[in-house]
Amino acid sequence: MRHNRDQKLSEFLRESPEARKDWEKLAKIELGDPRVTKFGSWLPRHSLDELPQLISVFTGKMSLVGPRPYLPRKFEKMGRHRKTILKALPGMTGLWQVSGKNEPTFEDRLKLDEYYVCNRSLWLDFVILVKTGKVVWRGEEV
Repeated sequence: MRHNRDQKLSEFLRESPEARKDWEKLAKIELGDPRVTKFGSWLPRHSLDELPQLISVFTGKMSLVGPRPYLPRKFEKMGRHRKTILKALPGMTGLWQVSGKNEPTFEDRLKLDEYYVCNRSLWLDFVILVKTGKVVWRGEEV
């Protein structure tokens, strides 16, 4: 991420109505995020940006599978889903990542995370880990 990322984001969203629409719908920018450096965009393509999270798994702050961590600024937007989702440890991978990461809206992601928290089991975790492994092996974004 760049140092003046908030300013860059504001300028980019002001100048690009298409990107603003993505931001409002998905709470992220699909292509050309001005906050991300060239090296920073290379890391997720190879899932290397996830490796530091293993430390959090080993220290018990995260789980391998669970709802992805939400930024505090997103808590307000989480609405009624917040209470349920935040009951679980955040995970490195989760149900919405293997259900079409780039397609679900923010609301869809919340519903999938809430479903996971309410229905988690060893079998569901196993299925999610296997699907995640396939995605990483193929070099797709997780």
